[in-house]
Amino acid sequence: MMESSAIQVERTMAAGARDVAPIALAAAVIGMSFGILARDAGMGVVAPIVMSLTTFAGSAQMAAATVMNDGGAVAAAVAAAVLLNLRYVAIGVSVAPSLRGRRARRLAEAQLATDESWAISQDGGRVNRERLLGAGLVLLLSWTAGTTAGVLGGSALGDPATYGFDAMFPALFLALLAGQLGDRRARPPALAGALIALVLTPLAPPGIPIVVAAAGALLGLRPERAA
Repeated sequence: MMESSAIQVERTMAAGARDVAPIALAAAVIGMSFGILARDAGMGVVAPIVMSLTTFAGSAQMAAATVMNDGGAVAAAVAAAVLLNLRYVAIGVSVAPSLRGRRARRLAEAQLATDESWAISQDGGRVNRERLLGAGLVLLLSWTAGTTAGVLGGSALGDPATYGFDAMFPALFLALLAGQLGDRRARPPALAGALIALVLTPLAPPGIPIVVAAAGALLGLRPERAA
């Protein structure tokens, strides 16, 4: 029985890894863009790679590197990253019940919760832990590999905007949104978040719309009514 359970866990993790593979390719390219930007911002070689391994949050890392590249202070860069990562409060609330083991293990598993792995892990309005871990591990590897490639070989590529890499973030989030529209319980928070971001984007400073839009996810915390 235990062997059968272990096999099922492996299969579910593999399914999460397989489903996130197309997104992981995009993550690698965006990670490369971050590596180039971080290098140009004077962050060196090791720091961007370590940041990708530990922070593992594309939009926050991009914001921090952009602030530093524009001459901003380290404190301002950290503040920008923290602001963008506030949306993970809502994600963390939904992920926490599915995590297992002692605090250190739960913390390690929580590190793999990103926008993309969270979307892939949805199962009837709940988070499937094994799918989350499978998807998260693939994304972490691709993101860090992309960062490393950008830091070490970015000079040969030039400006990422030349290749249209700057459009990949919006396209990625739109793909994640589309994936949630087929779930009855996920549809209201997904549409609420999209509407909030759409309204605030032309009005608020960069980064604010995505933070406020995360409040839409709170709609998904409502308990299901009994049939």
